[in-house]
Amino acid sequence: MTLSSDADKKKLHAAIVEISNSMTRIEGERDLIKETVKDLSDAFQIPKKTISKIAKTYHKQNFTQAVAENEEFEELYEKITK
Repeated sequence: MTLSSDADKKKLHAAIVEISNSMTRIEGERDLIKETVKDLSDAFQIPKKTISKIAKTYHKQNFTQAVAENEEFEELYEKITK
C-alpha cells in the first residue's frame, strides 16, 4: 500500500466520496426508471417487461439486432419443440 502521505490519503478519500455520490445518483435514476415503467404499464396496460425492453432497445439503438435474436430464438424453439 502506498498511502504514505496525508495528501495521498486525502486524494483517496475524496475519490471514495465521489464514487459514493455517483452511486447515490445511479440509485436515484434507477428508482426513477422503475417508477416511470410502472406508471406507463398502468396507464397503457403494457407489461413492464415489454416497456423496459423497448426502452433498452431504443437506448442501445439495436432494434435490428433484437429482431434477429428473437427470430433466432423462434427458429431454435420450433426445431426443439416440434
